[in-house]
Amino acid sequence: MGTTDRREDAELAASLRAAGLRVTAPRLAVLRALERQPHADAETIVGQVRTELGAVAPQTVYTILQALSEAGLVRRIEPAGSPGLFERRVGDNHHHIVCRRCRATVDVDCVVGDRPCLTPQQTHGFVLDEAEVTFWGLCPACQARGEPA
Repeated sequence: MGTTDRREDAELAASLRAAGLRVTAPRLAVLRALERQPHADAETIVGQVRTELGAVAPQTVYTILQALSEAGLVRRIEPAGSPGLFERRVGDNHHHIVCRRCRATVDVDCVVGDRPCLTPQQTHGFVLDEAEVTFWGLCPACQARGEPA
């Protein structure tokens, strides 16, 4: 493991401790998987953790993802028609662009820059603090293949 890897692991461990979570190999492996592949679904994360650690029960990974979500270390998004996706980018009100064909998902910064980014005409008495926007289209790879939307 190189110096960069050790530094990144130390940062991941520190984030777990700061959130009040124990540092364990499976938790670190989940966080590393999300560093490598943002917007991964749980099954993809299970596969990456198994590649890194060997036999790990899927339920273990699901439990870790739930704990990390509750601690604010990961965010779960659910684009329509897709399984839940997890990402490490938290703490801001960014949005996503999803390819209609291959489901590639990328971050896009807040449309306006202020929470909640969009202001509805009527709030019905709610105090708004976040807006969730998903843009849909075709990614460059699907466009290059000439795939229809």
